[in-house]
Amino acid sequence: MEGPTPVSALLHAATMVTAGVFLILRCVTIIELANFPISPLIVLGSATALYAGICAFAQYDMKKIIAYSTCSQLGYMFFTLGLDYPQLAMAHLTNHAFFKALLFLSAGAIIHFMHDEQDIRRVNKLSNILPFVRICVIIGSLAIMGFPFLTGFYSKDLILEFAYSRYIIGSHFTYYLGLIAAILTAAYSTRLIYNVFACRRKLQ
Repeated sequence: MEGPTPVSALLHAATMVTAGVFLILRCVTIIELANFPISPLIVLGSATALYAGICAFAQYDMKKIIAYSTCSQLGYMFFTLGLDYPQLAMAHLTNHAFFKALLFLSAGAIIHFMHDEQDIRRVNKLSNILPFVRICVIIGSLAIMGFPFLTGFYSKDLILEFAYSRYIIGSHFTYYLGLIAAILTAAYSTRLIYNVFACRRKLQ
């Protein structure tokens, strides 16, 4: 989905893409009373988190990296629901809305400054030119990585901890997929920061 960056910040961070998670959150009591098996959510969510992380790492478009990152975090929310921790899924959804909106709005500032250039291979060293945007991107990226004492840490670390400690089918499998997805999140976020703010290159 292509659109202006403020629209992407609203839709990808808090409303449209998280609507499915919110729907299942609202229906989780009905699902439990109906004895409907929610274990497929565990495998589907963890596989989505991993696959979207791989896709984000392979992208060069700034907004696509952040958008695939959203898909990866949605995977975390779904497998948290599969592990039967709806409150934790809601906490991660709320945390994600804040740091993802920050990243999208910061990306919009960079794209506007670079005259609609979104390819991170063509964005020159902006560390000294956009210092405030650099700080915002670093804070948002550290939060999504789950850096200690930022919002993403308190939900993401708990998700992985509960996945490891839950003795149901697929929980340890989910833990390892979620852990790899978390490592990929750190990798593509660091790659984005390095290419946009630290890397010196000659523009063609």
